[in-house]
Amino acid sequence: MSNQQFTPGLNVDEILNRAEQAASVFRDFDQEETDRIVYAVYEAAFKARVYLAKLAYEETGIGRWEDKVIKNILATKITYEEIKNVKTAGVIAVNQEEGIIEMAEPVGPIVALTPITNPTSTVLFKILIALKARNPIIIRPHGGAKRCSIEAARICYEAALRAGAPENCIQWVRVSTREETASLMAHPKTALIMATGSVDVVRAALNSGKPSIGIGPGNVPVFIDSSADLPLACEAIISSKTFDYGSVCASEQALIVPKQIKDQVKNELEKRGAYFLNPEEIKKLEPVAYSSQEKVMKVEVIGQAAPKIASLAGFKVPENTTILVAPLEEIGPHSPLSMEILAPILAFYVADNEDRAFHLAKEILKNGGLGHTASIFSSRPAQIARFAREMPAGRILINTPASLGALGGLYNRLQPSLVLACGPKAGNIFLDNISVHHLIIRKKIAEPRISPWYRKEIRQLYLDESVMPDKLNEQVKS
Repeated sequence: MSNQQFTPGLNVDEILNRAEQAASVFRDFDQEETDRIVYAVYEAAFKARVYLAKLAYEETGIGRWEDKVIKNILATKITYEEIKNVKTAGVIAVNQEEGIIEMAEPVGPIVALTPITNPTSTVLFKILIALKARNPIIIRPHGGAKRCSIEAARICYEAALRAGAPENCIQWVRVSTREETASLMAHPKTALIMATGSVDVVRAALNSGKPSIGIGPGNVPVFIDSSADLPLACEAIISSKTFDYGSVCASEQALIVPKQIKDQVKNELEKRGAYFLNPEEIKKLEPVAYSSQEKVMKVEVIGQAAPKIASLAGFKVPENTTILVAPLEEIGPHSPLSMEILAPILAFYVADNEDRAFHLAKEILKNGGLGHTASIFSSRPAQIARFAREMPAGRILINTPASLGALGGLYNRLQPSLVLACGPKAGNIFLDNISVHHLIIRKKIAEPRISPWYRKEIRQLYLDESVMPDKLNEQVKS
């Protein structure tokens, strides 16, 4: 086994040379060999799901280890079941009629930046889909989660080697400076970057000059219509927003309700432990939860319980409080609690009508959630269709908890993924839940098939300016 103890002053050329050698060996593996490795990695990672969840919580202090187990299950078991039969080696499709054969090729070495919020699950997921596509991967973990992230990578690597994987198919960087990370991403032998983390991390990846999949912020708006099952909607929102204490980027960030049901919704939320903040408490919480100068959430509140956050802000709430709800009117950095905060803090807006509600939802997305996720609770198909059409989001969730709903595979049939791409509005080419098929190149082999529109006698007609399409159609049919 190769030495994986990379430290400051790391030799980026050496890392990528190793990755390139692994890629050269890996590209010759057939489907059976590839699948054997993927199964071994999945099995080892799944067995370590509880151990890694506890390790992540101990190191980061974010969220709840029990919920991190669920994330690890999604990254391993649920993902594996989704991708195990996907063809990623050799011929993957044949169209006899058109004479097109498709072959899968790996993209090459992948640099994967992973976050502090979902440290082990993101590592496990990215490794699993990279290896399934026969790509070597280099993990650069968040500095605050490097121990658990590297342990997750180590478990996967040792399992992969035992199953016959190429040496250095998984590498990791224990510590790196910002300049070294930039050099790693921009290296000529880096084929692709998958960046999950802060806005700065994603921006650096997108500016690296390399093909990048960068996961933007969420700031997910939720609209509850008067036609919705209000107890069900509020239960779903509370369970979702408290899952891992709101540290999933797809968790609900702002609730929008029509004025005629605001009291009913408030009552249902309070039944489930929600605490509605008064204006004074909102003012105290704002600088604790969000840095207006840096325009980013404060790390101290990420994935923390509501009573602890209230204490940090200088006021007390009941110990059984589940979420802190902030009634707001404005949206944007000047109203800090309207921005993405990965904690059990929820903005609350009251709308006079549907047009106003949809406008608020779009403004919330424009202020830190473009391309990500929007949620609606409604029983009116026409309204749901309008919401889906108008929201600038890649995932529209219907009557579903947003955090796990957007990740897929649990509450719906979206592709299970810990990498939620947000499309061109967020600087990405993809607007998908990223998985294996995004990490392969579909090479096409074309057999001779002369188009009926390019026969010699038809080509002659193209020279006659008076010939219209119907005449060409008649000639082709004849």
